[in-house]
Amino acid sequence: MDGGGIRLMGVTRRTFLRAGAAAGILAASGCRARVDARTDPGRSGPIRIEAAPAKAPLLGPAEQGTDVWAYNGTVAGPALRVKRGAELAVRLENRLTQGTSIHWHGIRIDNAMDGVVGMTQDAVAPGDGFDYRFTCPDAGTYWYHSHNRSWEQVARGLYGVLIVEEEEPPAVDREITLVLDDWRLDEAGAIHEASFGALHDWAHQGRIGNWITVNGAPPGDIAIRAGERIRLRVLNAATARIFALAIAGHEARVAAIDGFACPPSAPTDSLLFAPGQRVDYLLDATGEPGGRYALLDDAYSDARPISFLAYSDEPPKRTQFDAPPPLGETRPPTMPDPAEALRVDMVMEGGAMGGMGQAMLNGEMTGPRDLAQAGRVWAVNGVAGDLDKPLFSVPRGRGVRIAMVNDTAWPHVMHLHGHHVTLLTLDGAPSPEAGTIWRDGVLMMPRQQAEIALVADNPGKWFFHCHMLGHQAAGMRTWIEVT
Repeated sequence: MDGGGIRLMGVTRRTFLRAGAAAGILAASGCRARVDARTDPGRSGPIRIEAAPAKAPLLGPAEQGTDVWAYNGTVAGPALRVKRGAELAVRLENRLTQGTSIHWHGIRIDNAMDGVVGMTQDAVAPGDGFDYRFTCPDAGTYWYHSHNRSWEQVARGLYGVLIVEEEEPPAVDREITLVLDDWRLDEAGAIHEASFGALHDWAHQGRIGNWITVNGAPPGDIAIRAGERIRLRVLNAATARIFALAIAGHEARVAAIDGFACPPSAPTDSLLFAPGQRVDYLLDATGEPGGRYALLDDAYSDARPISFLAYSDEPPKRTQFDAPPPLGETRPPTMPDPAEALRVDMVMEGGAMGGMGQAMLNGEMTGPRDLAQAGRVWAVNGVAGDLDKPLFSVPRGRGVRIAMVNDTAWPHVMHLHGHHVTLLTLDGAPSPEAGTIWRDGVLMMPRQQAEIALVADNPGKWFFHCHMLGHQAAGMRTWIEVT
């Protein structure tokens, strides 16, 4: 497979710019990127995660901390690590003023543990707790985040990384995790409260921020040594912003997307990360000792550094590299039988410049003014966020092919809970990803069409929604049922 096969939905920075989506980025510089926090899930008893108000060094260590909501007092929250096939037990304790929950994003999980308020559980009330216990069947980079008022709670900092380790991890010298986020801050450096829930944002791309952080702090240096092979895990935790990453002076090979390993392949352009998506790179440190190389984000107007690879002055650890190996044993989902698969249409409608005349709301066809007054400006198959009926219901093990149409003026990243999907076609052309790359989030650009496939092998009711979280709140949501 060539490098074009690993771009997210085949989208490059150039096609993203042509789509007309644009937002400013406030340059940030300063402190060193924080090292991944680690928690040992093998200890006796559940891991305790407390959701509570906290302060985070979003503006740097020299500034007063910004008021956020966080897990165990840090943004991102503690990085949970567990071996593939092991059980993870977590006790969530809610010290917020709102109900909350935790969704284990990308994990093919038991439905009761999925954390979707109103579908798989009630909200955990302030002062209460909830016990999550589940097996992690697939190695890879995943994450956890609030799934109640997620458009606000994730934007306030309620998220963390979940790493499921291979039985035999690849031979690397260093592992680095980068959690990318943006924040909308006011002139005093505080979270801009008044814009939460703004329908104007929701009807456009979403609540784009004006301040970028990496691991909860301003972009800074990442210390490495020449001649190292590095596993670089990257997560987009933003609620609306798309990042496009390129590493100056290096050829980084993509080895996993949304947790699932793929044949290592070097992208030929900046790689787009939509909200919720993850990519594992294998990066050979071929730069010069003492050198400094930018990790660039050029998704919008111009390329801005979001971190720097800072080489020590030590001599190279090695000068020759073997071909990068796959990330351990891959256990992809089963490809559905095309002849037996259920075929489903899924049309995304609405939003600013979308031209949606009416949609179903509370069981009645409703015009655009009443939809806007209800905060519903997006729809799936003509339904503006009502969840009384699934997109489809199938018996366990049935193959499904979904023909997706983004009939809007804005990008969407459609996240399916409990399953991974593979891309069959994009704008009518066969995709090189089919059966090779599996993802839980599908990025679609304006007016784009795609066909995806999955085997519905995980019983339960599974949320299927845009992970530009304001879009989800404003109607870009549905669900599937596996019986």
